[in-house]
Parts: sequence; C-alpha cells; structure tokens
Amino acid sequence: MKTQFYRGILPALVTPLEDTGALREQATRDLMEWELQQGADGFYICGGTGEGLVLQKHTRMAMCEVCVDQIHGRAPVIDHIAAMNAGDSIELAKHAEKAGVDAVASIPPFYFAYSEEDIYQYYKALAAAVDIPVMVYFLPSGGVSMSPELIARIFTIENVTAVKWSSSDYFQMIRLLDMTNGEINLINGPDETLLCGLAAGAHAGIGSTYNIMLPDFKAMYTAFQEGRMEEARAIQYRISRIIAVLCQYKVIPSVKQLLEVKGFPVGNATFPMRRFTEGEARQLLEDVQQCGWR
Repeated sequence: MKTQFYRGILPALVTPLEDTGALREQATRDLMEWELQQGADGFYICGGTGEGLVLQKHTRMAMCEVCVDQIHGRAPVIDHIAAMNAGDSIELAKHAEKAGVDAVASIPPFYFAYSEEDIYQYYKALAAAVDIPVMVYFLPSGGVSMSPELIARIFTIENVTAVKWSSSDYFQMIRLLDMTNGEINLINGPDETLLCGLAAGAHAGIGSTYNIMLPDFKAMYTAFQEGRMEEARAIQYRISRIIAVLCQYKVIPSVKQLLEVKGFPVGNATFPMRRFTEGEARQLLEDVQQCGWR
C-alpha cells in the first residue's frame, strides 16, 4: 500500500450548495467533468475548499457518492472525512470506503490541546477502520501544528501513505521527506507556492484555485517536470498575482463566484462566509482580469 503515489494536479473541489445547505448534484457533476477535461489528475473533496467541516454529515456523504459515481474510476477521488467528533470521522471514512473512494484524508483533532500521542492514536484508529490509504492533512493554520517527527511516526502505520502539506514551511517539508527516505507521498497545499513545494520534493499539488486556473497549474507542473524553470516561474508569478487578489476578497467565496462567471451554478459559500453583492462581484472580476485571469 505504501507504493500508491498521487502525482500531478488535483483540484480541491468546491461543494456546490443551495442556500439551504443541500448539495447541487448536477452542478457537482458538471464541474467535475469540466475539470477532468482540463486535465485534473484527481479530486480532493470536502476539505477546506469543499467546506467539509461546516457541512451536515448527510451532505458530505451525498457529495462523496456523487463524486465517485461521476468519475467512475477515471481519476482518483480523495475524501476528507475529519469532523469535530472522532466517531463521526470514522463513520464518514467507512462510508467513503464503501462508496468507492481511493483514499481518505483527515486533519488532526483540534479545539482541545491534544498531545502528540493523542494525535498518533487518532490516526491509528482511523487507519484501522478502513482498508484504503489514509492521508494526513497537515494544516497548521487550523490550530494544530505537527512536527515532522510526529508525521514520520504516523507514516509507520501500515495504510498511512501520504500527507497534504498545507504550510509554507518548506524546511520542515524537506526534513519530513528526509526522515521518511522519500517514501511518503507528499502533496503540496499552498497554491501560491506550488513551485516551491515541487522544488522541495512534493510529488503533486492539491489546491483551491485549481478550480479556476487548472490549465495554468497543469502548465506549470509540466514545465517543472521537464526542467523549463523560467517558464514555470513565470506561470507561478502570474498565478500568485491572481491569488493575492482572491485573498483580499476571501478565497473560497471568490473561487465560487468566479466559477459562477464560468457558468457553473455552485452557489454561495456557507454562512457566515461573505456573499458578494453585484457590485462586489463585478469588482472582483475586473481585479482578477487585470492580473491575467481568463
């Protein structure tokens, strides 16, 4: 199981939602198909971009089922299953395995001040609950930072195969790769520094803005793999200019708004995240277009 590696560009899919919180199934299917046609190498669902932690459990399960059904084995689907309650996380993981996902992912337990041993035991229990690969989601901005030593220890669990590294601390990423002899499947999280992650040794990227700039990320990844660094840098610079604008408006609502511009009715981000007025939406579009978004 340790040999399963994800490579390439995997969008962290938004979750198309009604204002009631219900899943927009057809919009989900259409969005996945469009991204697959643009070259998506897989999909990461119900993570931060997918608003998983603030969705009702039945909505997360529905999203999982729809995504697996739509892709039908044409690309890997990774389901982020973490919840406030570890029992819910394990229930969601078992459901995801039954639905047919390729792997499950989870941030570490948060809110309480959990020890490193607590976190290790959480991943051990999660991995024991399923027979598919488990991905550690390293997200220090979520309130829990894990040392490379702890992640390397978690990696000794049989079916823990990968880590989504959502930190710009590439020194610690390099240390983790070194500790695990390069055997851990390391996936870069920050879109604005994907090229840095690839240079540090990441095998792939999972990101929010891949939803609206997938061809650019694919082109940068390919240029890097083929040694065309000047071209890769130029693409990363352009991407990062656009991301700087999105950060001013908040990334998830902005990505959803720009997908609406592309013709995908994905709806608003969950309350209380911002809702765009018509004027704000026009200004967002103007600002990103000035930076080269198309």
